[in-house]
Amino acid sequence: MGLLDIFKRKAEPVEQRAMGTGFTAEVLTAREAYISGTRGIGELTSTVQSCVSLWENGLSLADVEGTDLLDRRTLAMAARALALRGEAVFVITDQGLVPASDWDLSTRNGRPRAYRLSIPEVGGGRSETRLAAEVLHVTTGTDIAAPWAGQAPLRRSQLTAATLDAIERALSEIYADAPIGSQVVPMPEQPDTDNATLARGFRGRRGRVLLRESVTVTAAGAPAPQTDWHPQDLTPDLDRAKLGEALTAARGAICMAYGILPSLMSPNLTGPQTREIQRQLATWTLQPIAGLIAQEASEKLGQPVQIDVMRPLQAFDAGGRARAAAGIVQALAMAKEAGVDPDTAMKLVGWGDE
Repeated sequence: MGLLDIFKRKAEPVEQRAMGTGFTAEVLTAREAYISGTRGIGELTSTVQSCVSLWENGLSLADVEGTDLLDRRTLAMAARALALRGEAVFVITDQGLVPASDWDLSTRNGRPRAYRLSIPEVGGGRSETRLAAEVLHVTTGTDIAAPWAGQAPLRRSQLTAATLDAIERALSEIYADAPIGSQVVPMPEQPDTDNATLARGFRGRRGRVLLRESVTVTAAGAPAPQTDWHPQDLTPDLDRAKLGEALTAARGAICMAYGILPSLMSPNLTGPQTREIQRQLATWTLQPIAGLIAQEASEKLGQPVQIDVMRPLQAFDAGGRARAAAGIVQALAMAKEAGVDPDTAMKLVGWGDE
């Protein structure tokens, strides 16, 4: 060892990190999938967005009794989160309900005890820790293996969502890249310069018949062969692929996953069918979700909360309801004339409070 080697500084240790498919990458991938909801790419289609809009607009019109925190904007955000993610989380504050973009929680007996929440802000989100009583957490499609988490309709129908996305992506690529309306015209052997000039002659000649003289002749000076004048169409034959039928079936399945009758997408839809579809959506989908939100709000806010979707959406048969009301009034009048207590008469047919 020389004298100069004594004064040499020791090299800094090189820090090595896991990359590629290591544990850190797997954790980040799993976290990204959790944040995005693991719902697939079917939500990018117009069919899914139409269903989400029906959820969002339907719940935003609901009548809320018992609290002022569930305003129309909050109900719309909750509906969109439930439709795309399967759960919605809001922090209860003095200023109202604050939505959370991401959260982690601890449970006891399958019920949340505390939350670590990420609150979105313009300059970057902040993290807060709250008890379960301070958080409004609504879930749909809850599995028994994870009763604290929800699942979106697309998460529960991934194969159909993937099929719908694949069909729409294929159609998009076909209409963007396929030579639709193009034809190949067999021409005789001639230099490339003549072919280029001939190709330019077809440009902008839509709807016209263009004739070009063939110079290929057989031996002994016979006429040009007839094969020169048989154009070949390059438009893809989509009828044989049955993409239209598959697209209709996939759309109908996605609509059913969201509680919407597939006939809503039919071009022959009539007014009575539209009203029946609206009643189906409000009765079997939106009103149960509104009940879940009302139950969670009643537990966390300490006062009874009721949310009604049926009346604002007029999800009932107006004529039938009018006839039923007339029948009830007539039955009550007859009960009064007969000396029967109206409350007792209503309970006999199961219309009492009990």
